[in-house]
Amino acid sequence: MDLVSIYECLCDRTRLRILYLLGQRPLCVCHFQELLGEPQVKISKHLAYLRKRGMVEASREGNWMIYRLPTKPSPELARNLACLQDCAAEDKTFKQDLTRLRKSAKAIAECGPVSKAGAACCSAKKGCL
Repeated sequence: MDLVSIYECLCDRTRLRILYLLGQRPLCVCHFQELLGEPQVKISKHLAYLRKRGMVEASREGNWMIYRLPTKPSPELARNLACLQDCAAEDKTFKQDLTRLRKSAKAIAECGPVSKAGAACCSAKKGCL
C-alpha cells in the first residue's frame, strides 16, 4: 500500500476512530455503532472504504462480519497504525472511545458468533453493549 493511499484513508475522523479501536481488538459493525454512537450505514460505508484499500480485513463468522487490522500490513501501513495508536492516546475523543471499549469488553466477548445469545445481541432492536 502506498503512502498517499494510506493518508487518504486516515484523513477522516470516523475512519481514524475505527482504526484506533481495531488496534485494540477485532470488532463487528454493531460494536462500532455502540462505541462510536454512529449509524450502521455510516460505519459500514467507512469499513467498506477501508477494506477496499487494504486497511482492514474482514471475515464472516456466522451472521457477523468481523473486522480487524491486516495480519500482514505493509511496512508503511504498520508504522502509521502504530503512530495512530500513540498519538490518539492523547486525544479526548479517542480516550473516550477506548474507555467505552474497555467497559464493554465483557459484553463484546459475549456477543457475536461464539455467543449463544449473539443473534439477539447484535440485532438492531437490542444493542450488544
